[in-house]
Amino acid sequence: MIQQLIDRYKRFRTEQYLARTYECQYAFVGMGQHSLSNLYPVVQYLQIPIKYICVTSERKAKLIEKKFPNSKATTSIDEILMDDTIKGIFVSTSPVSQFAIAKRVLQSGNSLFVEKPPCFSIQELDRLIEHKQTYHSPVAIVGMQKRYAPAVQLLKKRIQNECLINYDLHYTIGAYPEGGAVFDLYIHPIDLVCYLFGKPEIITCQKVAPTSYLIMLRHPQIIGTMELSTVYTWESAEEFLKVSTHSGIYCLSQMDTLTYERKPLVFLGVPMEKIRHHNKIVEFLSQRNNFLPTLVNNQIYTQGFYNEIQAFANAVEGIKENVQSDLTSLRDTFRIMEELKKL
Repeated sequence: MIQQLIDRYKRFRTEQYLARTYECQYAFVGMGQHSLSNLYPVVQYLQIPIKYICVTSERKAKLIEKKFPNSKATTSIDEILMDDTIKGIFVSTSPVSQFAIAKRVLQSGNSLFVEKPPCFSIQELDRLIEHKQTYHSPVAIVGMQKRYAPAVQLLKKRIQNECLINYDLHYTIGAYPEGGAVFDLYIHPIDLVCYLFGKPEIITCQKVAPTSYLIMLRHPQIIGTMELSTVYTWESAEEFLKVSTHSGIYCLSQMDTLTYERKPLVFLGVPMEKIRHHNKIVEFLSQRNNFLPTLVNNQIYTQGFYNEIQAFANAVEGIKENVQSDLTSLRDTFRIMEELKKL
């Protein structure tokens, strides 16, 4: 009996994956290391039909035709935009070119998935929002994958009914000489606190190095501090968020682990843990299992790449709406980044 239940569950799980198909045609603009490592594996796993892959050089196009024989390699974005069978376009190129390409995609009336940053100012972001409305593009989302990370989704749900006190976020990495740290890297932690806690206002900000900041932010129901720095190392890079509530403490580490520790009882201002022993219990709400090589234990999944691409494809196909990162939702993130740039 038990074996029959196990077999039925395994069969259901397999059939559920096989039944998930996408009928529309898509295009992919750009094929750099980020796309190859994080985005295209998800596209292939979900079996999203990619009709075109657009790159900048003929040499790269020839290599792509061999690597991805089911897709047509092209160096002309016009060829893609003029094809009426294309319903959704992924844009993952160099940050400096994404705004211009995103505008053209929206002008064509196609649905758009654009990697971060889609642009470099609120004014440009507003132009993209305006283009989406003017040309009636069905879907336009930004690849803010951390919003889609399962641990972030769980944390957001848990703190909705909590009495929030403060948070502390550390985003510490090594040197970044190849671009602008604020828009290329710090967009992630800044967007994360905007997404979790709502509209922020900078209380104070201290620039401690050319690309390192200590910031204090006020949100509607919580105050927090952030350390954003490139003076550490990539080998021991850290992204850590601690949220203190009236009842306990949440800790989110590297998007892989979310824990909750209930605070000891305080009676009339007196901490009971000083009177009698308190058993510290840390509850693991979410944790990536490195032993089981399944989808949910893959970093591409825990970091949110899988869910963001699936949300985009589902929205294009009209299957299910789970979009967490539409263009309009990034205005607060861009406002804070612009204030950092002024420093």
